[in-house]
Amino acid sequence: MTTIRREVLTLPAAPQGPDNPLPPLRPLDEAHRIDDRDRAGLPRDMARQVDYEPLRSLLPVMVRDGYGRDREPRELDALVIENDRLRATVLPALGGRIASLRHKPTDRELLYVNPVLQPANFALNGAWFSGGIEWNIGATGHTTLSCSPVHAARVPAPDGGEMLRLWEWERLRDLPFQVDLWLPEGSDFLYVGVRVRNPHERPVPTYWWSNIAVPEDRRVLAPADEAYHFGYERRLRRVPVPEYDGTDRTYPLNSTYAADYFYDVPDGRRRWIAALDEHGHGLAQTSTDVLRGRKLFVWGTGPGGRRWQEWLTEPGTGGYCEIQAGLARTQLEHVRLDAESEVSWLEAYGPLEATPDGDWHTVLRGAEERLESALPRAGVDAAYEVWRAHADTEPGERLATGSGWGALEALRAGWKLPGTPFGEDTLGEEQEPWLHLLRTGTLPETGHREPPGSTLVARPWRDMLETTAATPLAEYHLGVAQWHADDRAQAVRSWERGLKGAADRWPLLRCLAAADQADGHAERAADQYAEAFDDLCARRPDPGRASDADAPDRDGRWTAVAAALGREAIGALLAVGRTADARAVWERLDPATRTRGRFRLAEGELLAAEGRHEEARAVFDEGFEVADLREGDESIGALWARLGDEPLPARHDFRMRPDAG
Repeated sequence: MTTIRREVLTLPAAPQGPDNPLPPLRPLDEAHRIDDRDRAGLPRDMARQVDYEPLRSLLPVMVRDGYGRDREPRELDALVIENDRLRATVLPALGGRIASLRHKPTDRELLYVNPVLQPANFALNGAWFSGGIEWNIGATGHTTLSCSPVHAARVPAPDGGEMLRLWEWERLRDLPFQVDLWLPEGSDFLYVGVRVRNPHERPVPTYWWSNIAVPEDRRVLAPADEAYHFGYERRLRRVPVPEYDGTDRTYPLNSTYAADYFYDVPDGRRRWIAALDEHGHGLAQTSTDVLRGRKLFVWGTGPGGRRWQEWLTEPGTGGYCEIQAGLARTQLEHVRLDAESEVSWLEAYGPLEATPDGDWHTVLRGAEERLESALPRAGVDAAYEVWRAHADTEPGERLATGSGWGALEALRAGWKLPGTPFGEDTLGEEQEPWLHLLRTGTLPETGHREPPGSTLVARPWRDMLETTAATPLAEYHLGVAQWHADDRAQAVRSWERGLKGAADRWPLLRCLAAADQADGHAERAADQYAEAFDDLCARRPDPGRASDADAPDRDGRWTAVAAALGREAIGALLAVGRTADARAVWERLDPATRTRGRFRLAEGELLAAEGRHEEARAVFDEGFEVADLREGDESIGALWARLGDEPLPARHDFRMRPDAG
């Protein structure tokens, strides 16, 4: 019989740290956008979905950039679902990631299991980690829930056993979703039922990719003769499979640079993908037809790709690639989910043994026959129908608790969502001011000079902010919501109104500075940033002052605010050549903040701007690691190139495209 139990994993882990307290007002730094030249000739449905409401802002989600790279043993709560054939280990506090899938009769691990927990800047909102199977919902890229808790509970399974249900509220699109993990007795395949619901009275763009990490010394098989190739040059081109540019790209180690291969699986063909080692052992993933897309991601064998692999784990632990399955052909697209509707499907994950090498069509035919023998396509369709009848079943024992945002939205709209309860008992500190606004029509002031919390930006919340008392805090939040709605002029007016009566001016000044930057007013933005940082320094609680002795830096919030605002201010001041003012900001940062890799890089840029190139070079010689370096970010190499003609040291080479300078 299938069992579900709690377990504790102990891994070397870097602390996640506090979220960035500043609302993300700048345009989304998102790699999955294509050159306009490549839009012509796309299939009509694909072109339509590429242009369908791409995400332009992270709001209301905050950026996660407080993590470091000093790892210490840490206990992680895990949930294990197991039958006599398979054992799946799930991390409910980390997006419901399946960390391990082990086939018991052969004692083989089917996934790439990362031996460490090291956040890196790959999720839409920053912190993400590699390994296992992750559930990507929201918008093109890794989900903002990568390092966030989800709800989990036991649910009766279709065969009378137990399922493990994971569910949460996705905040970028305001959509609830669930993932049901089910191991039928005697099954070599883990069944995964997924449902995404749109409770709104309007269509909503949705997105889903199941992302599976497997060792890279594999051959990846998918039933396609062509694929869409997408690299960090942001060019999309149709290429043949398996051989492209004289090389068989179905072997991940044959590629030099990081790239996506979105396989164009013909209509009517079974949806599946597999990764097999040289002996023909490996993992297969298949699904009902709704989950149409299949993809291979490779890091490549170039220095940048190898450096990223080391960065995400420990040197010498082996590299990985990703095989994926999604709702659309590519990750560049969003799918329309009609008002008050849902989309659901069933996936299956399990071992596959087949011949990996040889003629492409012969290999595919053999693998497909072995898959059909192990798990018939009709069996997957039938299992979906059986599971679908249980998708509304109310959960039993609660095994983990996610966020309170779903409960807040369910209260606001009066939604009933069978199978995925968002109970009021899950409401927490983050939701308190918004619950107060919902129930009383007023937004409470924050405590003793605390930074303002996150803003809710959906239209119903914006309407409430427009009718509540026009306090400086309400004007601040209203302006953020208006900015998100692309009503920039009104957002600026709200922030300016709030500024007139604000005791703490820095949050509003920072928003106005970001608005000036977006509008190309660089000098005025620099002025606003300098004034905002001055005000923050004057008002930030200082335990050394008698008046602030009872105002500790709770949860490191003030340190995080000063770091985030100081970083933006230095960048804005350097952009207009005001090196002395940038230096003044730098000098007032906390000493511990200045030792962080991101700020060591900022120090190097400041020194270079001051003409002190030898001292800037010394920053490199002393060594630093930018923990939150963004994928595709070439700022380290750009600074190095300003300081001399020597090749970029390997430890700083994160370049992911062939024409990177």
